[in-house]
Amino acid sequence: MQRGLRTSTPEAPGAFASFVRFVILGGGVGLASSAGVALLAASLPFALANALVTVVSTILATELHARFTFAAGRRRGGRGLLRCGLRHHLQSAGTAAAAFAVTTLAMLVLYAFESAPSLVVEQTVYLSASALAGTGRFLALRLYVFATTGKRPSPVTLDLHRPPTRRELLTTAS
Repeated sequence: MQRGLRTSTPEAPGAFASFVRFVILGGGVGLASSAGVALLAASLPFALANALVTVVSTILATELHARFTFAAGRRRGGRGLLRCGLRHHLQSAGTAAAAFAVTTLAMLVLYAFESAPSLVVEQTVYLSASALAGTGRFLALRLYVFATTGKRPSPVTLDLHRPPTRRELLTTAS
């Protein structure tokens, strides 16, 4: 690369495109996790299989979201297999833990009011809580974990010894 020249980096996708990617990638990892737990549970205790799959799937989902959902992986130089730093993985794990807490709380509240809910009621509550938690997780990842610090225009300073230009007037008025 020549001195003084910068390579352009792709812009992060818009909110709708990011949300669609989040649902597709997160859903894909979720389906793969379900299969992984079933396979591992055949030879390991279920709790251990679930814990292993949860850790691996959270790391995988964080990497996929960084690279494709929010395009954060494209803005950094490649650092081997994992492109996200420890901070991203810990924050993403925190959002996953919060989503788990929301769905668990929703189910506990359901069982507190209805000791034997029908399958339809149970799934409606669980899926509604999952949708709410997933939307919250998406917002946390987009607005906080993978937020970009875009360049802001420098503030316009006015020289009091000359009249401001039209551009300076329009910039300061907005």
